Formats: sequence, C-alpha cells, structure tokens
Amino acid sequence: MSRRVLALVAVLAVALAILTGLAVRRGVLGSGEQTAAVGGPFQLVDTSGASVDQDVLKGKWSAVFFGFTHCPDVCPTTLFEMAEVERLLGGQAKDLQTVFISVDPQRDTVEQVAAYVKNDAFPKQLVGLTGTPAQVDRAARAYHVYYSKQGEGEDYLVNHASYTYLMSPKGRFVCVLPYELTPEQAAAKIAAAMKAGPNAESC
Repeated sequence: MSRRVLALVAVLAVALAILTGLAVRRGVLGSGEQTAAVGGPFQLVDTSGASVDQDVLKGKWSAVFFGFTHCPDVCPTTLFEMAEVERLLGGQAKDLQTVFISVDPQRDTVEQVAAYVKNDAFPKQLVGLTGTPAQVDRAARAYHVYYSKQGEGEDYLVNHASYTYLMSPKGRFVCVLPYELTPEQAAAKIAAAMKAGPNAESC
C-alpha cells in the first residue's frame, strides 16, 4: 500500500476517532456507562496459546496496533519506532506495552506471532495477539480498523489501517497516534497522557 493511501486512511481514521470520542464524551452516543466508541470486548489468543480478552489492556498504558507478520513496511516500521518510543520514555517505559493484533489469522498462527514479536529491534514490552477470523474481525470492528486481503497464493498482502491507538491503564481510548508521527512526537503524546493520569481523555 502506498504512503499516500496510508496517509489518507490515517487521516480518515483520526477524524472518525475524534468525532466518535467527542460524541461519547458529550453524551451524543450514550452515557459514560456504555461501551466506548473506540475499543470494546474481544477474545483473542496470546503467544503462549492462552485466551485473552480486553483486560489484557488494563494495568498499563497500551499502544494498540493492528498488522500482520508478513507486512513488508508499515508494521515493522511502526514496531521499530515504538521501540524508540520506549527508549525516549526512559523510566516511564515500564508502564507502556505495545499490543500487536494480527489481521491475518490465516497465516499468523500462535507460533508465527510468537516468533515475530521476539525481534530484538521491536519494543521490549510487546504483546502479540491473534485468533480465528471471527475473533480478529470482532476486535478490528471494535477499534474501527480497516483491513482487506489483497492477492492470492501464499504471498498475498493485507491492506490495513496504519494508525496506533493509545489506551489508558483502565482500557479506555485516549488518542490516535498517526503513522506519520516521529518517535519523538509519539513519545511526547504518550508522556502527556501519562502525566494527566489514568483518566486521561487526550494526548
């Protein structure tokens, strides 16, 4: 997928996230007791083969990114940059986890994802998740993430949204981290949210 297309998808996603987030906070989409517009219940499988749900996001700040292990550019770039974000955050990095959710359940088995997230150049606190096609689709829908298989055969690609969501230690949506951000910019946004505390609503 070209950077121009990725940029357009990212801009649209940011606009959607902002509008839906504001709508929830202002009561347009319901009270604060209802499920947030971004994020929600899911059932996936971690790299040990254990079933996990949305509670995996609780207790730490989570940078949630949807991608696939055969991704040639966006996914490794995002994870390389999140590793740099960890470095820039210094001592605060212990409170941040990067959560990689596969949108390619056909190829991204538990074993495949487990091997992928062991890359030393990726974040130290990296959680890899996969699941059945139905499970992955539900998670992607909860986060308003677009993805689509492109091509046939073993070497097909998956077009997908390139942004990352920052979720609070309470598992609530805080802000979108667009693909275009530098590690320095992303770290500054995450640090700002951390300073605001677990009830942060923006960064």
